[in-house]
Amino acid sequence: MNTNTDYEKNYTQEQKELAEHIIGLEKHALDLWFDGKTEGYRNLWSEKNFTYVDGAQPHRVDSHKDVCEFLDTIEGQLHADTYDFVRPRVQFGQDMALLTYELYADTNMINMKYNCIELYQKEEDGQWRVVHSTWSFIRPMEMDFGQVKEIV
Repeated sequence: MNTNTDYEKNYTQEQKELAEHIIGLEKHALDLWFDGKTEGYRNLWSEKNFTYVDGAQPHRVDSHKDVCEFLDTIEGQLHADTYDFVRPRVQFGQDMALLTYELYADTNMINMKYNCIELYQKEEDGQWRVVHSTWSFIRPMEMDFGQVKEIV
């Protein structure tokens, strides 16, 4: 497994600062997420232009409104004492940044092992928001999808 971050040598100072900012936004949303609070992602995901793909969902979600309906069903229910945010990498384009990372968490509902892709775009108000999010299972052929933990 390569953990080399040589690509960061090519960052400008502005890109280094932006990468830290993007990673900070994502980790803040995750901190809230694993405390049962969905507002971190509700606020981070673009209301104007958003799509979401999750290995647990049969179809792509095509709007902020639709993903919020899903978030309503899990508000206050998902909890984890800790999570591992592994191998984050930010790649840049014009007013866009692609964050990829691995996410591991033993939650009260499922053991999460995801490859996460978050496409950030700088919106008209100057804020960076996610316009596309993909959470795909790491090695799904090894997962037992019939084992969902009971919510206490």
